[in-house]
Amino acid sequence: MDINLVQTQVENDLSGIASLQELEAARVKYLGRKGVLADLTGVIGTLAPEERGVFGKQVNALKNKVLDLIQEKEKTLKIQSNTANKNTLDIGLPGIAQELGNSHPIIQIIDEICGIFNRMGFSIVEGPEIETEYNNFTGLNIPLDHPSRDAFDTFYLKNYPKLLLRSHTSPVQVRAMKGHKPPLAIVVPGRVYRPDAVDASHLFMFHQVEGFLVDENIRFSDLKGILELFAKNIFGQDIKMRFRPHFFPFTEPSAEVDISCIICKGKGCSVCGRKGWLEILGSGMIHPNVFKHVGYPPGKYTGFAFGMGVERIAMLKYGINDIRLFFENDLRFLKQF
Repeated sequence: MDINLVQTQVENDLSGIASLQELEAARVKYLGRKGVLADLTGVIGTLAPEERGVFGKQVNALKNKVLDLIQEKEKTLKIQSNTANKNTLDIGLPGIAQELGNSHPIIQIIDEICGIFNRMGFSIVEGPEIETEYNNFTGLNIPLDHPSRDAFDTFYLKNYPKLLLRSHTSPVQVRAMKGHKPPLAIVVPGRVYRPDAVDASHLFMFHQVEGFLVDENIRFSDLKGILELFAKNIFGQDIKMRFRPHFFPFTEPSAEVDISCIICKGKGCSVCGRKGWLEILGSGMIHPNVFKHVGYPPGKYTGFAFGMGVERIAMLKYGINDIRLFFENDLRFLKQF
């Protein structure tokens, strides 16, 4: 079979093709398993040994040539098709670059915190931002006449006096314990609301991560070990940690948790108020009254709880001195994370 004649035939056939369907038929005709090129390849075995090499190279060259011709024809047909379609974008116009987005620094810190506890066996649970007064206060041992309500009292819904915007993520603790029996190990991220005056360290809306573990024979030493592992994962293995006695109505005993200043390494600087320590979260053993409100048998279970402001963790981790920067949507700030 004359290879040059085959090439001429291919060129003639392709020149008369006017659609992609016709082009596909031509591709099968010449490059298919039973096509012309396959027949030429089959001829090689019938030739004399000294002729096979030369003829085989010619067949390969022809195959590559046919592939190139078909690809060029396909490009031409697609351009013609797009030009004929009035709804098609003008490919001659310059494209519009699409900027890639990134997670907000607060979301990054929430994911990092939850990831640490998740690897320790805690489940991640979310709850509603509109809560009942019972779950937000009474179920957490904060009755109506309790003095600590002044710090937690939040925004009530106008037509629903028993519903409010939650002031912490701790109501999920009540919800989870009412619906499930121990053992429970849960972390709860989410937005919370408090009537605080806005300044460099306070907002009326911020983010919190609550965590709690309930089972038989849970001790304060378990809480200390969990929080120390968390703190070193967030702030570095060389930090030190301490517990200070404190009061929270839903835990007893209660403690604030400090870490050695990550700026001055505990020597004292303007960031830590020359004290060498930075407060990062509150914690304690879950109060028996909380277990009573959720219906757990008295004395059977113990547990611990902790809660932290995500913005505070982010400010300490990244050296940010104004909480309002997180929510001003200034790309010059957000692009740094």
